[in-house]
Amino acid sequence: MSPTSQQNPGQQNTAHPPNDASHAAPDSPSLTFRFGAWGAAIPLIFFVVWAITTSVMGLSSEIGLVMGALFGLTLGLFFCTSRWEDYANGLFDGLTQPIGVVAIVAWFYAGMFAQVLQVGGLVEGLVWLGGISDMTGGWFVGLTFLLAAVFSTAVGTGYGTTVAFCTLMYPAGIAVGGDPTLLFAAILSGAIFGDNLAPVSDTTIVSATTQGADVPGVVKSRFKYSIAAALPALALFVIFGGSEQGGITDPAAVQSMQEAADPAGLIMLAPFALVLILALRGQHLLTSLTWGILLAIPVMLIAGTGSLPQIIAFDAEADGVMTGALVRGVEGYVNMGILILLIVGAAHLMTLGGTMEHVTRLLMRWIKQSMRRAEVAIWGIVALLNSAITINTAAEIAAAPFVRALGTRYRIHRYRRANMLDAVTSALGYIFPWGAPVLLGWSTIQSMQGTYDWLPSVSPTAVFPFVFQGWFLVAIMLLAAVTSWGLTFEDQDGNELKERPAS
Repeated sequence: MSPTSQQNPGQQNTAHPPNDASHAAPDSPSLTFRFGAWGAAIPLIFFVVWAITTSVMGLSSEIGLVMGALFGLTLGLFFCTSRWEDYANGLFDGLTQPIGVVAIVAWFYAGMFAQVLQVGGLVEGLVWLGGISDMTGGWFVGLTFLLAAVFSTAVGTGYGTTVAFCTLMYPAGIAVGGDPTLLFAAILSGAIFGDNLAPVSDTTIVSATTQGADVPGVVKSRFKYSIAAALPALALFVIFGGSEQGGITDPAAVQSMQEAADPAGLIMLAPFALVLILALRGQHLLTSLTWGILLAIPVMLIAGTGSLPQIIAFDAEADGVMTGALVRGVEGYVNMGILILLIVGAAHLMTLGGTMEHVTRLLMRWIKQSMRRAEVAIWGIVALLNSAITINTAAEIAAAPFVRALGTRYRIHRYRRANMLDAVTSALGYIFPWGAPVLLGWSTIQSMQGTYDWLPSVSPTAVFPFVFQGWFLVAIMLLAAVTSWGLTFEDQDGNELKERPAS
């Protein structure tokens, strides 16, 4: 996504030349470090180690990751043999790169849109839709996967989908004979689908902006991968999703779920459809989201599914004074916005210190002229960082500079790079037991046991083998790398090519 415009596949793209972020700015001084080029990677290496350690200790949080990035950048000063003033100026140059700023602003708008849809009752509408279908067992688990996929695609937040569906659909599914483990896995799988495909998803935004691509083109090009994973995942959830007990285990629970449902909330699909249509027709993401918010508010008020104070209100007695969905939408991304700036700054220091060039040269010795090895290397880098860092967007931000440097060297099209980056990130972030969304869903289910004492819990270690959408998506992207399925290239102007251009 360009800060000023977006292009469709095959259009000339002059806003982001293929190598525009893989080299230092002309006015930026080169930096030297102890241990050579590897010394410039100290800030990012410290951050990754910090993220792994806090995750294993159960202390992972967004603000904790921000502190880890700050500690790493401070540590980097003591490994820099250039003037500290040059180190600081290089860091500030990195912080001001459009990649981070564009992603942050897009997150704010996407967060506000998602919160407005939730206040408008879209979750309750989807629950009602599931209720009237009269499905039980594996069929309800399959339906939960579909509804979670629709909702996450609509609001662009897999984390929000996980919380919402563990709160409402998980108890409902247990009540009508769904297997607890497969039901939890279906919710996580649906969250993966939308996190990977939604135009307003944070991972979609980051994968596009860091690779210099436009969001609509990226979404169109990755649809085939998402569907290829979703179809077998849906079949498995339907086949194996039924509990051995079967049937309705608690009629009172079913009644309580029906009371929470409201078909009026389905009207909030209209703003979502508008955003999706505008984004896929090439409108700037901020334009699409603005129109979606402007439509969602009056639709919600007219339908009576929400009130204006729920959107924005001033409360002198509240800590933040200003409250409401719009405020929560921005607040939800403030820490992550700071984190992306710090990591982009750390990545820029690696560029100034020669780390990116050094790593690329080492990989090229193994890759040589093999496009298969180049893409497998990209897949491996993204998978490794996502296995280590518990918050998928942070892992994606850390992997993005390597993907861009290697991809531009081999003229891999920016859509392809963004798809490889986003698919593996979205998938693995919801699979590993130490992943933030898995722990978030588990803690949500635990808290729901206070409301429904009959509700079983599923441990993170039990659910991860069954998150089918994630495993299939990871395998499909590896298969795409090995077989070159969907591989395209680009020339110096960003035009899409079927064959790799001559160097």
